[in-house]
Order: sequence, then structure tokens, then C-alpha cells
Amino acid sequence: METSKEQDRKQAGKTGKKRSWLVAGSVILYLAAFGKNVLGLLKLSKISGPLISMLLTAGAYAMVYPLEFSVGLVAMILIHELGHLWAAKRKGLPVSAPFFIPFVGAFIALKRSPRDAVTEAYIALGGPLLGTLGAVFAFALGIWTREPAFLVAAYLGFFLNLINLLPIHPLDGGRIVTAVTRWLWLVGLVAGLAVIIYLRSLLFLIIWLMFAWHLGSRYVWKKQPKVYVLPFTTERSVRELAESGAMLPGAEHRRELRFDTFSDLDGQQKVVVYWDALGVEKTLVMPQQSLIDRVYVTRIEYAPREAPERMIISGQVHYREHENDRYYAVPAAARWKFGIAYGGLAALLIGMMIAVQRFVNGFAV
Repeated sequence: METSKEQDRKQAGKTGKKRSWLVAGSVILYLAAFGKNVLGLLKLSKISGPLISMLLTAGAYAMVYPLEFSVGLVAMILIHELGHLWAAKRKGLPVSAPFFIPFVGAFIALKRSPRDAVTEAYIALGGPLLGTLGAVFAFALGIWTREPAFLVAAYLGFFLNLINLLPIHPLDGGRIVTAVTRWLWLVGLVAGLAVIIYLRSLLFLIIWLMFAWHLGSRYVWKKQPKVYVLPFTTERSVRELAESGAMLPGAEHRRELRFDTFSDLDGQQKVVVYWDALGVEKTLVMPQQSLIDRVYVTRIEYAPREAPERMIISGQVHYREHENDRYYAVPAAARWKFGIAYGGLAALLIGMMIAVQRFVNGFAV
């Protein structure tokens, strides 16, 4: 015979599942009916896109898990990503708002790469640091209110931030240890296998395989660096060129161009392209620190065709990635600081997970 408490617990579980499905179903029905309006909102402001992605993610989780679990999970992910955003802003790097992907997580996009490993580690540490504080606050609310939803959110927060500290790229731990020692990446390979076995997560398996491939190609078989192409266009006045006596090239003209490269005070690499005969001098911003192989003209067009007034020059910059040794040149003091912060935060998260479990067990009794 079941006790009345057990029956009430089962009934509450059924109610929670129905409520979760109701919320998720409502979100799907709304999107089906007003999908165009939702897409319009994405263009209205920088916050509408991330907000809608967050609501959709919460709805997707609610289709599988109880509602309080789904809301708590999304809230902890949001706080974590806001930590990255805060850290990036402190370093003066432009960054996008958090964007959520159901059953994957969330991310913020850096619009400019960090200049060194210290900056990368600082931004990476901001996520689990603020995420841990958010989970501690949820735990405190759970102790005060005895509300299970806060305790669930707290445990999720501690667990997610601890997993993110694994020294595996692109997880936060893999980025933090670039300022400590890259030898910890080997620890990540071994620990990652243990986590895969424990979680049985296909997503984590994919992340681990990508990380293993990256390490192998970088340090074991050392494949040739990939060549990238940066297209560009510039224009010249046909009348001005004719008045200067310059020879006008034909549409099939191809040639390599002279170039100079430099980095500005913000560490952004730039390339200045010259075509001396036509008075061309164009500055291009490179997407990352690179080795420039060549710059050349790919096409010449005249517009309009009937009475040309402009000459449109199209070209390409061929460049390769390269590992900048200075990027990983971290002062010893900074290595110790990040190492202590990294290890201390991991130990704190493990301790807080144990504390939540003990409190829940005592609360259940």
C-alpha cells in the first residue's frame, strides 16, 4: 500500500510534467501562429534575438524535463554567459549578447580576438566565476525558503560550471589553462573520457573528439596550416586616371600587388594594399593575426559599361594562421594567479555540490 505522501508526490510529478508540456506546447503553437512576427522582433533590437532564443530553449527543455529544472538550467546558463560578457567588456573587447541553442547551451561571440593568453583566460574565467556566485545565491535562497526549485538551480549551476572547467577547448577550462600551462590539455584528454563515460553525452563526445583532433594536428602530425582568402574591392575614377595618363587595364588583367602589414595599438592586424600605377592605397583589417602570402587582382570592371566612370578593382588576400609564441608568453606571477583561481574555483564547486546534496538529504529526512 502506498502512503498518502507517496501518492501526493506522484500526483505532483504528473502535474509538473503536464505543466511542462503545456508551457512547451504553448511556445510551439505561438511560434506556428506568429512566426513572422517573432522573426520581425529579431530585427528590432539587439536584445530580442537573445531573449527569444532563451525562451525557446527553456520551452525545449520543458518538453523533456520538469519546468523548474528547465527554468533553473536556463537561468544558470544565462548568468554564466553574462560573466563572459562582463569580463570581455572589462578588457575592452566588443562582444555580442548571449545566444541560446536548445540542448547545446549558449555562447557569446567575440567580435575581436584576444591579443594574448592572459586576456583569453580572463574572459574564460569570468563565466564560471559569475556562474558560481549565481549558484551560491540560488543555494542561499533554497536554504532560506526551503523551495526545491532553488536547490535544483543551485546544483545545476555548480555542476555546469565545474564541467566547464575541464581543460578542454573550447570549454572555459581549456582557455583558462592557456595562461597556466598547456600541459593541462593532456589532463583534459584523460578526464574528458571519464566524463563522457559518466554523462553518456553525445555532445560532450563530439567536443572531446574535436579537441583531440586539434591537439593531434597541432603537436603530433602537424598538418600544413590552412590558407584563407580575404576578398576586397576598391574603386578609382576613370576620368582622373585618364587625366593622369595612367594605362587602364582590361577586364582580364591579373597581377600581384605590393602590401605592408602592421598591428595597431589594439593589437588588430591591418594590411595596406598598393597599386602604384593607379594610385591605389587601401587598408584592410585582418580577421586574425596571420601570415600574409600574397595579394593580387582577380577582376577589373568598368561601370557603367556604356560610358565608364568608375573602375572597380576586385582582389584577394591569401593568408595563413600561425601560432604566435608571444601569445602564450605569460608572466610567472600571472600563471600563479590563474592557477590558484582555477584550482580554487574547481575545489569550491565540488564542495558546494556536496553541501547541496547534504542539505537536500537532511531536508528530506
